[in-house]
Amino acid sequence: MDQFAISRSDPSFLTIEQWARKIEEALEAPSLIGPIRNIRDDDRRPFDAIFVGGGAAGRFGSAYLRAVGGRQLVVDRWPFLGGSCPHNACVPHHLFSDCAAELMLARTFSGSLWFPDMKGQTTSIKEVVDLFRRGRTGPHAVMNYQSKEQLDIEFVLNAPVRIVDASTVEVAGEVFKARALVLALGAEAIRLDVPGHDLAGVHDFATLVETLDREPGDTMVVIGGGKTAIEYGCFFNACGRRVVMLVRGRLLDLIRDGDTRAYVIDRVREQGMEIIEGATVSAITGDAVGRVARVVADTAAGAVQIDTDFVFQALGERPRSRAAVEALGVAVDNNGAVLVDEQLQTSVSGVFAVGDLIGAPMEMFKARKSGTYAARAIMGEKVCYRPVDWPDFLHTHYEVSWLGLSEEEARACYRNVVILKMPPDNPNGLNVGLPAADRTMLYAMARPHMSGFQKLVLDGDSRRVLGAHHVGYGAKDAFQYLSVLVRRGLTIDELGEMDELFLNPTHFIQLSRLRAGHRELRSL
Repeated sequence: MDQFAISRSDPSFLTIEQWARKIEEALEAPSLIGPIRNIRDDDRRPFDAIFVGGGAAGRFGSAYLRAVGGRQLVVDRWPFLGGSCPHNACVPHHLFSDCAAELMLARTFSGSLWFPDMKGQTTSIKEVVDLFRRGRTGPHAVMNYQSKEQLDIEFVLNAPVRIVDASTVEVAGEVFKARALVLALGAEAIRLDVPGHDLAGVHDFATLVETLDREPGDTMVVIGGGKTAIEYGCFFNACGRRVVMLVRGRLLDLIRDGDTRAYVIDRVREQGMEIIEGATVSAITGDAVGRVARVVADTAAGAVQIDTDFVFQALGERPRSRAAVEALGVAVDNNGAVLVDEQLQTSVSGVFAVGDLIGAPMEMFKARKSGTYAARAIMGEKVCYRPVDWPDFLHTHYEVSWLGLSEEEARACYRNVVILKMPPDNPNGLNVGLPAADRTMLYAMARPHMSGFQKLVLDGDSRRVLGAHHVGYGAKDAFQYLSVLVRRGLTIDELGEMDELFLNPTHFIQLSRLRAGHRELRSL
């Protein structure tokens, strides 16, 4: 039956376009639209679970519970399912990272080939933010449409939620009960606690896309040294701004492999980004109209002052656990993350917690997967979920992916560590166009040292792959599957047997094939 036949028989049916308009209206004036309900009045069964929060964890958990025959309800204050990822978190940072990669290419080849002269040119940051704002309603609409019409998810959206007890919530004056609650309340950005933190022009990832109302000036300060800091900092830099990164510890400490981290930071500095490590912001001062004018930070070399009208703070995220603690008394750790067992059950019987609410890693894969595992546990399956040993990635102007052990970690655990890497060590340093692959061919021909970096870490005795590291483009999706094989004991010989697409980002296969025939493995 097509969607138009359905619409004639179901007055609550909305097309994707109609959902988009409804969501836009609700975002503009939530109280005028009121609660958005999809409750199956013909289903008299009690709810098996209420998911408090309709982000990735709540939506995927709801879909799974429904699929195995249970009845669920998801409730959320926003007028859409899908949560912060498409609204102000991971989707915009992917957009900005795409822009950073394109602009680095344009600036690298400025005035040559078909590229325009970019010397001294800035590009608009606000135009890209505005573009995202206009485009984000589409994914919201698709998820609402899909959840209602294709996944049969029941929900009450666009209404504040109050947790009453371990089996009850109140939403827009209605009381709903279930035999289990699943807390999927997400997380929020940690904000600076220094004088001037509330001045106009001080942003985090959420306020940037929600409230940016003017084009930033020539100098932008980024506070933080993790994923969000470097990803947004590289976007600002690629747009032609002077970017100063103030990092309390070391930049990108989460990249544990020393060679990989060094390559990434060398390329970031090459793009002109200024990095001050060991810096603690002590104050942000404003101008006469209440906008940012200067950032003051303490460093090992003394105090520094940076004139700027824009500050981006990327200090990590804090789980939104307060409401659950106050209503239910669930146990949390020192960072506010809700403590759960391997079935994702909290310290309160019948109450589960998932996604960002249970702490690091605050990643989409964990939100989706933990939501489904909680649903499985509620429906009687014996499950065990701990987010450990996952492949990881971040964006700079490049994509950076890694899994397993770094070279340093491997050498601490194994006596015979073998390394395969591109570019190879040579007296001329990195001046070689390998690993040439997707989206790096111009660099390989004209700026060889910018064509990327790869490293495979092996146990020379068992021949098993211990870790893999990549800087470039196009490899991060492969790492999802490579990670599974590595955990199952993938060897260099098995990797060398795979069929690669040439030229490609997974030079690991070619390098493995070159060495796989050797009885005694040696580094390459």
